[in-house]
Amino acid sequence: MFHKTILLSLGLLTLAGCNAQKKTKASESTSVANSHMTQTKNPKQEGGIIYFNQGENKFLKEYDMNVTFKGISEDSRCPEGVNCIWAGVAIAQIEVMGTTTRPMVLELATMENAGRNYHQSLELFNGYTISLEEVSPFPKSDGGAKALEGKYKIGIKIHKVGDSPEPTRK
Repeated sequence: MFHKTILLSLGLLTLAGCNAQKKTKASESTSVANSHMTQTKNPKQEGGIIYFNQGENKFLKEYDMNVTFKGISEDSRCPEGVNCIWAGVAIAQIEVMGTTTRPMVLELATMENAGRNYHQSLELFNGYTISLEEVSPFPKSDGGAKALEGKYKIGIKIHKVGDSPEPTRK
């Protein structure tokens, strides 16, 4: 009888410990969700640049559009600590969808080079120009771009076609 009581007590303590962990994880995910909601309500918090982690999706009320950072299709930027002849380019795939349009995948580059069909800004979505302002982190010499898969973060700017964009701080 005594052994059954001890086993039952240990079982209840284990379940209580699991429940406490679930509550901690739920509160962490709620705080993360709240920080994303704050960013989406006022996307001009950081100099007009809206930041996305790879795979992240945000509905931007101000622009009536849903934006998803799908990933980086090419990253040939010169790794940190290495001397290169060409600085290289990173190309971000960004899916945009207005409230009344179908989704469209834009490929925005870190540099403008019409000869290679690299465009840093595109003026073609719902009367807005979308510009790629930042791609991080930079590749390292030891792992290259493959080591960064899933860890990328981008910053974009959106403005009405014809309006002059805010100056970029570099």
